[in-house]
Amino acid sequence: MTFRTPLVLALALVVTLVGGSVASAQDAPVVVIDTSMGVITVELNPTAAPITVENFLQYVDDRHYDGTIFHRVIDGFMIQGGEGRRLGKSTRDQIKNEAENGLTNDKYTLAMARTAAVDSATDQFFINVNDNAFLNNGVRDFGYAVFGKVTAGMDVVDAIAVTPVANNVPNTPVVMNSVRRQ
Repeated sequence: MTFRTPLVLALALVVTLVGGSVASAQDAPVVVIDTSMGVITVELNPTAAPITVENFLQYVDDRHYDGTIFHRVIDGFMIQGGEGRRLGKSTRDQIKNEAENGLTNDKYTLAMARTAAVDSATDQFFINVNDNAFLNNGVRDFGYAVFGKVTAGMDVVDAIAVTPVANNVPNTPVVMNSVRRQ
């Protein structure tokens, strides 16, 4: 019996640790952005950016992004989308900027777009197509809040980034057909 007790405790510990990491992965919402150029899958980080993730998911659940475009594309920098106003969609209140969350604007991360006002983000987001450290908190004013990362479809992001543009607007619209939780 003394041999079995430590073995049972060790197995229980392993199950708890493995189960805990699986639960954490399941807590990270996954969103699929189906675009006219292919599918991009993103994993959100509600632990680091709870306000931003909640805001983004509310827009997703409301189907706000359906039919919107990547309206600002700058190769070597980022692709920006989500502006529903172009389609007559209203936005909710501006949210607090969570740029101090420790996440950085690295290649293939998802961040909130905003005006010059720190807490002005609503529905627009961008995907970094390069490591953009100058957008991080403390480097360039308050910074831009990162709240997720691309986990699949990097090739789609890269293709959108090199789409021919005029004044940073794609010549052929890159449409978000649908944006849904997975």
